[in-house]
Amino acid sequence: MRLCVLATGLVLLAACRNDQAPQAQLTRVNAVTTEIVDYAPSISLTGVIAARTQTDLSFRVSGKISERLVNEGDHVVKGQVLARLDPDEQEADVAAAKAGVASGDAALRQMSAAFERQKELLARGNTTRRDYDQAEAAVRSAQAQLDQAHADLQQAQDQLAYTELRSDADGIITARSAEVGQVVAQAQPVYRLAHDGPRDAIFNVHEWVLNNGTSDKDLTISLLINPSVTTVGDVREISPAVNPATETVTVKVGLRTTPHEMTLGVLVNGTGPLRTQKVVLLPWAALFDVDGRPAVWTIDSKSNVVSTKQIVIYRYTKDRIAVLSGLQAGEVVVSAGVQLLRPNQKVEIAAEPKR
Repeated sequence: MRLCVLATGLVLLAACRNDQAPQAQLTRVNAVTTEIVDYAPSISLTGVIAARTQTDLSFRVSGKISERLVNEGDHVVKGQVLARLDPDEQEADVAAAKAGVASGDAALRQMSAAFERQKELLARGNTTRRDYDQAEAAVRSAQAQLDQAHADLQQAQDQLAYTELRSDADGIITARSAEVGQVVAQAQPVYRLAHDGPRDAIFNVHEWVLNNGTSDKDLTISLLINPSVTTVGDVREISPAVNPATETVTVKVGLRTTPHEMTLGVLVNGTGPLRTQKVVLLPWAALFDVDGRPAVWTIDSKSNVVSTKQIVIYRYTKDRIAVLSGLQAGEVVVSAGVQLLRPNQKVEIAAEPKR
C-alpha cells in the first residue's frame, strides 16, 4: 500500500516539474527586405589650390649670387629685381666693348677724311681711280668694324643686365633654391613664381574614379577648413601618365571664380557625380565577415532559418552600404543582431521586414 502511494507521488512530482520547465527562446533579430534601386553617389577628393601658371626663374648667365632680395611668400611685380650676381666680369666686358666702339669710331673718322681728300683730288685729276676706290673701301670696312663694335657693346650690356634676376609677371614667390654666395649655372632655377590670376585645384585621382565619373563640368570645390566657402570648377587638364608610387592621375580643375580664402596651398574638397548603379542599400549593422570577405545573414521566409551570403560592396556611405552583387530583390536580410547568429539557426524577427 505504501509503495503504491510513493509511486503515485513520484509520478505527480515529475509531471509538475515537466510543466514548469521553460521552453528554449529563439534569438530575436531585426530584418529588412531588399530592394534594387538606382544609386548615383557623389565622390569627394582632397586637393590643393595652385596657380594656373607657374614659372621657374633663373639667371641667363652663370655667376656668384651677391644679393637675394625676396623670400618665399613675397608678392612681387613684373620687372622687380629679385636677386643679383657679382657683376665684375660683365662690367669688364662692357668697358672693353666701349673701348672697341671708341677705337672703331676714330678709325672711321680717319678713313672718312682720307676718302674726302681722294674725292677732291679725283675731281681735279690729281689722283688715280685706284687710290679713290681703295679709300672708299677703307671707309666701308671702318664702318663695318664700328657696327661690330656697337653690337659687341650691346651684347656686353645685355650680359651685365642679366646679372639681375627680374620677375617676368606679377605673382607670389612659392619656392627658393639658391642662397647668397652660391655659384649658379646659366638657367639654373633660383625662384618659382606663381602668377597672379586664375587658380586651379589639383587632385590625385584614382583611375577608377575617372572611369566612373559622369561629368567633368560644374564640380563643387569647397574649403576643407570651412566648407561654406565654395566655388565651381571644370576639369582643365588630365595627366596622361599614372604616378607609379600612388597609382593615381593628376587632375587640374580650373576654378571659375576664386574666393579670397582659397589662397595658394590651402586644402580643398572637390565633389563630383559618379555613374548610376543598380544596388541594394543596407544599414551598416547588416554587414558580416566570412573568411575575410563581406557577407550578410539572410532569413528563409518559410523556416526562419538563417544562412550567410557573400556580397560585393560598391560603396560605403556614412550610414549605409551599397551592395553591387550577391543579393536579389525580395530577400530578407538581418539588419541588427548578426553577432548572435550561427548557420542554420532559427530566429524570430523582432521587426517586420520592409515592404
